[in-house]
Amino acid sequence: MNRRQLLEFGSASLLAAPFVDLLRPTSSFAQARGKAKRLAILFSPNGTIPHRWQPTGSGRNYSFGDGSILEPLQGLEQDLLVLGGMDFNTGNNHEGGMRNMLTCGGDISIDQVIADHIGGAARFGSLELSAQTSAWGGSNQTRMCYRDGGFITPDDDPIHAWTRLFGEVGDAATQARRQSVLDLASDELKALHKRLGKAQQAQLDTHLEGLRTVERSLFGGGDCESPVAPGVDDPQNNDAFPAVADAQIDLAVQALACGVTPVVTVQLSHTVSPVVCRWVNATSGHHELSHADDGNTGSVQSFVDCEQWFAGQFRRLWEGLDAAVDPETGRPLLDDTVVLWVKELGDSRAHVCESVPWVLAGRGAGFELGRFLDVNGATHDRVLTYVAQAFGLSLGSFGTGTQGPLEVLG
Repeated sequence: MNRRQLLEFGSASLLAAPFVDLLRPTSSFAQARGKAKRLAILFSPNGTIPHRWQPTGSGRNYSFGDGSILEPLQGLEQDLLVLGGMDFNTGNNHEGGMRNMLTCGGDISIDQVIADHIGGAARFGSLELSAQTSAWGGSNQTRMCYRDGGFITPDDDPIHAWTRLFGEVGDAATQARRQSVLDLASDELKALHKRLGKAQQAQLDTHLEGLRTVERSLFGGGDCESPVAPGVDDPQNNDAFPAVADAQIDLAVQALACGVTPVVTVQLSHTVSPVVCRWVNATSGHHELSHADDGNTGSVQSFVDCEQWFAGQFRRLWEGLDAAVDPETGRPLLDDTVVLWVKELGDSRAHVCESVPWVLAGRGAGFELGRFLDVNGATHDRVLTYVAQAFGLSLGSFGTGTQGPLEVLG
């Protein structure tokens, strides 16, 4: 059962189940440990300019230089694993990169594999959010999540997404159904309490207080009870793109924190993106800027400005997950979350899926963070195999890859 089912449909015996065995000589209660609990993936389009993206230094002695694409991540160096030299195992150019970025040539994307493994009891096994991915319809250029060879359409309207997630919150009938299970079962819990010894009573009290904390996080206070609807009137308007991106990232964090889903993807536009980043004074579309040669210094700088803004969106996601608290543990969500910032191309001007720039974060996968790691041509199927194994999956490979996990990540 997930937390929501436990709180809505539980009874005193279920609530106190971990302590029933305390009435016997030994306890059979066990809890899985050391496995990632959540996955968050952020996508930004159109590759990069390698020499403007690459950090200075190497290994643990690296930094994000002033003026570089990753400058907005300054101060997070010790919390990230920045990958250099990673090639895709299959796919090339815009469409091939987009189609194979999370599938590695297979029929299902890594987010869906993990959702099938950990998301069955959640209200949403996975949640796909996006910004301005509807205008060109559904195709290999505009979609990154797949099941059975078919794409999954992300929700690029934050108000619609918010309504799906939290629209019923505040409804009187719903709140009545969500009356505290702990209060409803108080007589039974008191009777059980009397049957336990002092040490066991203290353990039960601690357990029930933990459940009370979960209840408060889901129904009794904070963002889960009173989420604020995004203020985006026209999500398809080019100039609303920053507001849509902010809202979708915040909803992603909120959904993970409230236990609505354990897997969330946020897709900021799509490959060949026409978005014009006017909020950083760009005057041409992002895709057009991504192909400017070094001699066109004005367009190159505009592209860097846009890419720095995307880097800032990754920072927003990271900071949101670091600030949000897991109601079950009292620790930051990052402690049990795997975070990926992915792209579909390496050097955008060459249209290649070589040296594709990915940034990994979160403490849930066992990554050895605080490094700029040159993986020297290792393929991305090995990275995603490692991620899958962090969730307890026994995959030896992913997609069309056959090489196993990239152990150097940990």
